[in-house]
Amino acid sequence: MEPDPLSNKFGSLNDLALELASLQDLANRGSWRSILDKVERARSLSLLATPHDHLTYLAYNVVALTKLRRFSDASSELDSLDDLDSHHYRYETYPKIYHNRTGSMVPFSLRFLHALVPTKLGQRQEGLDRFYLLLDFVRGKKQKATSNQGGEGHEEASARVWRRREVSVANAIISLHLMNKEFGVCLSLINDLIARGNPLDPVTFSKLGYIQMQIGDLEGAKRSFDLAEKSSSAVAEGAAMSEAELKNLASRNRALVYLVGKDYVSAVREYEECMERDPMDVVAINNKALCLMYLRDLSDSIKVLESSLERVPTVALNETLVVNLCSMYELAYVNHSDIKRTLSNWIARVAPDDFDSSCTRI
Repeated sequence: MEPDPLSNKFGSLNDLALELASLQDLANRGSWRSILDKVERARSLSLLATPHDHLTYLAYNVVALTKLRRFSDASSELDSLDDLDSHHYRYETYPKIYHNRTGSMVPFSLRFLHALVPTKLGQRQEGLDRFYLLLDFVRGKKQKATSNQGGEGHEEASARVWRRREVSVANAIISLHLMNKEFGVCLSLINDLIARGNPLDPVTFSKLGYIQMQIGDLEGAKRSFDLAEKSSSAVAEGAAMSEAELKNLASRNRALVYLVGKDYVSAVREYEECMERDPMDVVAINNKALCLMYLRDLSDSIKVLESSLERVPTVALNETLVVNLCSMYELAYVNHSDIKRTLSNWIARVAPDDFDSSCTRI
């Protein structure tokens, strides 16, 4: 989790809060239960000395509870907070502790979770309302950061951070509307994103193409995918995606068009190119296996998924891939229950804390 880019800089992670580097390491490894234990210990031993310590540890606790699908507990933690824009959560309220530091000490991840958690509890409208308020908040910060740019690296970096956050929040809203098949709202949101941000963003154009496909506008989707591919070469320096990732995005878009046309052989070829560039492209791995299954090559389909789990278990191990593999076992083998049980036992040894083991359907 990153500090508010508009607040003062800090020397290291551990300057931000007690043992923050350790918490970050646990999060990177998916050790969410260990994070809960660490937060509980810090609280019980009164190790959290400053308001920022308390807020940062609460943020990690909410992230861990959400990852572990303990949404009611995460909601209770969030309910213990004041308004996130309260003066209680600003550095300047405590000049004796933070001296000349100013700005909000609320991690952005906490603001995001404040909107996300209600949707996980079935409170869709509450979550949507919070996400739209968060989108307004982010756009205000982005505008301020952009207007403050004067050629200095910190201000430019700040503007980039808020632009990424705007896309992240907008995509969360789009996903919620997509679940209700509210395609018109989705198109409005994504066209607004294009109008407000970098018009040469391949990820945004790809998202637009996916939405157009869902409403049956195949020609519109092809045009959006073409724009995404053409814009890849013009992505600004310092973009979040590497050249290989951008090429794979274009290949996956082309493969999706082939899939809709039931040209599975051509789709497999695109996914294989993705895997040659990046052996850990899980979307390409999963979709190649599905295409082989559609081509009635169930044996090779299973091999694709099994080999990916053997090569890069920490990357390939996701619920969608495992669900598909188990479905293929059910189609291919009479003794599929035994095979799935072996897979489930292996998952229990290597999976992160938040992996949903029920996806094996044993």
